Amino acid sequence: MHDFEGKTAVVTGAASGIGYGLAERLAQEKMQVVLADVEEEALDKAVKQLQQYQHRVIGVKTDVLIQESVSDLFTRANDEYGNIHILCNNAGIGANSGNKGIWEVEKEDWDWTLGVNFYGVLYGIQAFLPHMIEHGEEGHVVTTASLAGLLAGAGTYGVSKHAVLALAESLNRDLVARNLKIGASVLCPGFVNTNITDSERNRPQHLRVEDQTETDPQALEMFSLLLKQGKEPSEIAEIVFKAIKENVFYILPHPAWDDNLRNHFEEILSRKELVPPSMNDMADFFKPREDGEKY
Repeated sequence: MHDFEGKTAVVTGAASGIGYGLAERLAQEKMQVVLADVEEEALDKAVKQLQQYQHRVIGVKTDVLIQESVSDLFTRANDEYGNIHILCNNAGIGANSGNKGIWEVEKEDWDWTLGVNFYGVLYGIQAFLPHMIEHGEEGHVVTTASLAGLLAGAGTYGVSKHAVLALAESLNRDLVARNLKIGASVLCPGFVNTNITDSERNRPQHLRVEDQTETDPQALEMFSLLLKQGKEPSEIAEIVFKAIKENVFYILPHPAWDDNLRNHFEEILSRKELVPPSMNDMADFFKPREDGEKY
């Protein structure tokens, strides 16, 4: 996609983090941007921030857990701005199942994690793609996954992001096979300075677990520190925008993880037993790279 001015973009999870970065970057290209988020107060604040710079933006409260809410988002965006050209399926949550084995995780946790991270993306594709195909203009779909979708482990979060990656790959294959003027990208970031560790604030009451396992405070503090030391959402947004222009599918904005990815796929191709990392391996895993590249 090359022409952006006057076109319309929709970004979910846009009140903060990567979503806000994407919305801001697309608005800077003189696009009309619809910001969607489940947190109404934060969404209103984000919209007002962008409107201060005379950007054409609106906010639509949207719960991607609910298919009808995503359908309503499409209707509102289409009514307000007409044809939609870019869809950023970005809304997502972190997941906390404590130290439970994957077989011990409650249904509520699975429904919460897969509901937002996977079904929220699927609902977006189902709501927007028929319209984007029908109007026939060039467009693009960006799906936010994670490096956790390319590496082993990471519990329910990793499972959901593997599913998102597979969904984005299938979408891209189908778009290419039909020779459509719609590109696709999947964003797989490492650590980014966002508030994803506080995802529980948005969990609906009916999906709460009565005896929710508390996260180790030290582990949470370490993870939060790693996030703060990661890339800024604006950096990720710039990389994504370039990928949209160049029709790049796999967006890997953290080269510091390349060795880990390479080692993981070599393990797969070795056809040998997968050996869990030792504590020494983990220490090296989180060691800052000499070239200063951020995780």
